[in-house]
Amino acid sequence: MLLSENDNVLTCTTAIKKGQSLDCGGVTIRAANDIPIYHKIANAFIEAGGAVYKYGEIIGIASRDIHPGEHVHVHNVEGSRGRGDLRGN
Repeated sequence: MLLSENDNVLTCTTAIKKGQSLDCGGVTIRAANDIPIYHKIANAFIEAGGAVYKYGEIIGIASRDIHPGEHVHVHNVEGSRGRGDLRGN
């Protein structure tokens, strides 16, 4: 499910198996990992240090490069809200 056209992640409304193809808005993404229900999958490349967008808002910063189809969660995203060490937050 794409929640905002600015998002670089999708929310999975069912559990996704590695290798499964997803079609969202005419774009096909192949899952690189098993992804639990209601978790996120990247629908675009997110460079390490880049913003992760969900709901059209920044929900965190990529702690490493995240490729389309990868599971997006605490193992590759750091929180950004309220952090004094990040400019503009």
